[in-house]
Amino acid sequence: MDTEMKRIKKSVLINAPKEKVWDVLFTDRYTRIWYTAFGEGSRAETDWKVGSKAIFSDESNSGLIGEVIANEANEKLSVEYKGILNDNKEDYESDMANQIKGGRETYHISEEDGVTYLEIESDMGAEYFEEMSKAWVSALQKVKSLAES
Repeated sequence: MDTEMKRIKKSVLINAPKEKVWDVLFTDRYTRIWYTAFGEGSRAETDWKVGSKAIFSDESNSGLIGEVIANEANEKLSVEYKGILNDNKEDYESDMANQIKGGRETYHISEEDGVTYLEIESDMGAEYFEEMSKAWVSALQKVKSLAES
């Protein structure tokens, strides 16, 4: 199996203050809307505090498990993947879990003259790279429209 990680980098300009963008990125009522880009019923279970577990799952209770490793309010948040969730069971040891271990997802936000620049970086297994790249384009458009509305 190809365990190579590739990094997705995407960005978007949003006509809204960075505090609003942050809110859309990390508040449950918003994440449940823009996470649909990755699959129906997708959600995050976490308090986003550094050191906290973050579980990203979908309707089938499958997904990724990470740990929040950076949280600088309205500027940067980073999660490092630790394992996977499979049918509501946490898995840190399988081949699949080991493939994503150490991967990161990071959000960078900066604002100039009321326009916010949001950049995401997401490590992804090569086999999911194209699909997830497309999903991120859609997700960032949803974040933009939520933050601007």
